[in-house]
Amino acid sequence: MKINKVFAGLLFILAVLPVQGQSEKTIVTDHIAMRGEAKYETGFTHFEYVNPDAPKGGTVILHAIGTYDNFHAYALRGDRAAGWTYYYDTLMVNSYDEDESMYPLIAEKIEYPEDYSFIIFYINPKAADQDGVPITAEDVAFSFNIFYEKGVPQFRVYYKDITATVIGSHAVRFDLPEPGNRELMMALCGLTVLPKRFWESRDFSEPLIIPPVGTGPYRVGDYKMGQYVTLERVKDYWAADLPSRKGRYNFDRIRYDYYRDDTIALEAFKSGEYDFRSESNLMNWVTQYTGPAFNAGTIIKEVIPHTMPRPLIGFNINTQRPVFQDQRVRRAINYAMDFEWINKNLFYSQYTRTRSYFTNTMYEATGLPSREEIEILEPIRDSIPPEVFTEEYNPSRTDGSGFIRPQMREALALLKEAGWELRNGKLISAETGRQMSFELLIYTSESERIAIPFQRNLERMGIEMKIRMVDSSQYVNRLRSRDYDMLDRGYEAQIYPGSSLALFWHSDYIESSYNMAGVTDPAIDYLIDGIIASQEDEDALLAWGRALDRVLSWNYYIVPQWHTSEFRVAYNKKLARPEIPPTYSLGFDTWWLE
Repeated sequence: MKINKVFAGLLFILAVLPVQGQSEKTIVTDHIAMRGEAKYETGFTHFEYVNPDAPKGGTVILHAIGTYDNFHAYALRGDRAAGWTYYYDTLMVNSYDEDESMYPLIAEKIEYPEDYSFIIFYINPKAADQDGVPITAEDVAFSFNIFYEKGVPQFRVYYKDITATVIGSHAVRFDLPEPGNRELMMALCGLTVLPKRFWESRDFSEPLIIPPVGTGPYRVGDYKMGQYVTLERVKDYWAADLPSRKGRYNFDRIRYDYYRDDTIALEAFKSGEYDFRSESNLMNWVTQYTGPAFNAGTIIKEVIPHTMPRPLIGFNINTQRPVFQDQRVRRAINYAMDFEWINKNLFYSQYTRTRSYFTNTMYEATGLPSREEIEILEPIRDSIPPEVFTEEYNPSRTDGSGFIRPQMREALALLKEAGWELRNGKLISAETGRQMSFELLIYTSESERIAIPFQRNLERMGIEMKIRMVDSSQYVNRLRSRDYDMLDRGYEAQIYPGSSLALFWHSDYIESSYNMAGVTDPAIDYLIDGIIASQEDEDALLAWGRALDRVLSWNYYIVPQWHTSEFRVAYNKKLARPEIPPTYSLGFDTWWLE
């Protein structure tokens, strides 16, 4: 995966000449969309969801929970500092109001053939790192290679056999192993660019205890390791007036103060210790967001509706553990989640139970499989739960009273089939004579609050679930090493099924920490492969996506929790935001101080 270093002029000529099997015609553009046309055409001045005249200046104080021990966002161990997404820029950048379109940032334009067999990025001559040193094609190729060789394993598998070639100081070409994969080609547009001069002498896999030199709009200023970190807006940031950056990154400083847990953090917010808070705990929202600062209007409390796809949050089950390898056991455990009681007693009945990996999208599977889905599912019929063909998946429902005898009966019947017996109030393995016991890994008191009713219901079934709370650093380390039975975590929202799903579900990515369930299933591999192959066929993608949703859901890899289609935010009255909100984000980086 080394950069070919040959005479630059010759390389440039070779780069644009067609090779056998490659389309001769190339497209040169400064924007690209995965499907259809990009919303913003060449010459646009700013995204519509920003205020291009937003004032710059001031300090906004935010919060983080837990601690941090390094400034290297991509280290293979350690807990990175908050705000790391501001350190580096990418070759191109997406907008917040489209599914998947990319616009100029470090790369001012791209060139690619009709068969997507390669892509050339032309670097903006004005692009510079945070010290004002020009960003070159060498930095881009170095970034790709260091991520490939020293980064997380999933990067190496996803971009397997792609080669990076420098063709002059401001152009770099990526050759794909096979033509026809537009999504993979476009994924390169989001490559994070690192300054080669900073990283080439450092071990990229190890944590970093000094602030890095980045390529993005903010750099680390003042900090106290593990307690707070202040980001400072880069003076003379070269991209500040680019259309994709106009009206964004308006604070001079962003400070993150760390708190031990969220209860302490909330009280600190009410006392005016920091400026903005997005609340996920509805009971807190209803009962705790009161007091003098709210009465005086110093803190504004606001609900912002949205139609964003929602992530699937829940108690993730590690199927690598012997106790969870039987689908009947995983299904039985799901019966212990009494959502209706929790929603009524803890959340004022404001949440909706999540039932899909594609919530709020057309890819959410409802009803029975369509004819197109059945054609997809038929080859794997014997390898997937039979209910996929005969029933609509829905999580179990209760009457909300807290008594779940009907659910327990169904659960215990499944467990008996799987070789477990209820003896003296304990669920015992008929084979080993041991009680079913496992550990739930969490790191916040909020997780503990919703885990306790779940634990209580499992206990009624004779199952021992230990709740293990650790700090955030331990949590991350155990997540990365898959050292857990079950953990409270979610799958990110998917606007549409893309190749990134392989990182979460495909056997090739079993070493990926995204594959929280530890799944290695040829049937799911088949569905993921079909999704990747159907990226440019909307009708086929719809059928493959819904088929995957059904199979994942009926395999019970997660005990799903709940969601809402609103942002609940509270903030200091000195903060202001644009009139038009973005479609797929809260867009806090477009806010400013009055």
